[in-house]
Amino acid sequence: MITYEDLSRNANTLLDFCEYPAVQYKVQFTILDVPYEDRGLSLLRKAFLKSDIVEEMYQTQDVNGGWGHFQSKDYSVKAKIPTSSVGIERCLYIGLTAKDRDILFMAEEYLKELLLGTSPEKVREKNERAVPWQRAKVCNLLEAIAPYSPLCDETWHQWLFIAGRAYEDGEYSYEKDKAAQHEVFLTRENRLIPMQSELLLKRREKISMPLENAMLRHLGRHAYENGYFWDKTPDKLPENFKYDKTRRWFKTFQYINQFRGSELYLNSAVDWIMENMQENGLWDWGPQIKDPWGYFGYFSCNRNYRYNRVVDCTIEILDFLKHYIDNNKAL
Repeated sequence: MITYEDLSRNANTLLDFCEYPAVQYKVQFTILDVPYEDRGLSLLRKAFLKSDIVEEMYQTQDVNGGWGHFQSKDYSVKAKIPTSSVGIERCLYIGLTAKDRDILFMAEEYLKELLLGTSPEKVREKNERAVPWQRAKVCNLLEAIAPYSPLCDETWHQWLFIAGRAYEDGEYSYEKDKAAQHEVFLTRENRLIPMQSELLLKRREKISMPLENAMLRHLGRHAYENGYFWDKTPDKLPENFKYDKTRRWFKTFQYINQFRGSELYLNSAVDWIMENMQENGLWDWGPQIKDPWGYFGYFSCNRNYRYNRVVDCTIEILDFLKHYIDNNKAL
C-alpha cells in the first residue's frame, strides 16, 4: 500500500523540478495539505494569483461568471475553455477557492442563477431527464465551491432518497432506481439519469458506509470491468506507459477513486502507476498523449514550456494517489 511518505517524496521531487508558482501552490495546498493560513503558503499564494494560468481564467471568464454555455460547447466560438463546467473544474483543480480574487466567487453566482432559473442560459430539454440531470451537475460544482449550499439541499436529498431505494438490499436494483426516479422527478422513461454518486459524496459524512459500499461494488465494479466511458478495461493496461491513450485510463481510475475502499478495484492500477515512475521520481504521458475530450492539460498554459507533459502527468497522478490514500487509510 502506498503511503503518505511515498506521496510526499514524489511531491517534493516535483517541487524541486518545477518552480512555476501555480505548480508549487497546487502541490503544497492540495496534495501536501499545507493549511490555507500557513505563512509560507500565503506568500506563495500572491505569486500563484498573479500567474498566467490564473490570469487566463480571469481574462476568459464572461460577465455572467462562466465560460460560455454550462455543458454544450458553442462550436461557432473558438475558445480554449469550451464550457463553463470545464472552466470551473479547472479553477478548482489548480487550487483556487472562492476567497482568491473573484473568479470562483463569480462562478458561484453563475451556478446559483442556473439553479434559481434567473440565468439567461436555459437548459435544452432534449428529454425529460435533462433538467434534473443538469441540476445535479450544477449542484456538484456549487458544492465543490461552497459546501452545503442551501440551494443544493433539495437536490442532494432527492438523490439520497433515490440511492437509498436503489441500493436498499445492499445490491443495485434497476427497477427500484427507476421507481424512485419516476416518483421524485415525475419522469416516465425507462432510461434513467445516471446515479449522482459524486454529488452524494460531497456530503460524505451524511452517507452511510453500507450505502457507499454498495455504490462502490456496483458503480466501481462497472467502471473497472467496462472502462467507464471507454470499451477497454482497466485490468488490461498498456505495457508501455508512454502510450497515446494512457491518460484516458485516469478517468476510469478517478471515477472508482471517489469511493472509500477503492483499493478493491484500483490496487493493480496503483502498482502499475508506481512501476512506471521514471528514475527521476516523475511521470510522463509521452509525446502522443491525447486528452479524453481533446482539451489541454490543466497546467499547460504556456504550450512552449518543454516540461508541460511531465508536469501535467505527475500532478494528475499525485492528485489521484492523494485521494486513493485518503479513501483507503481507515479501511
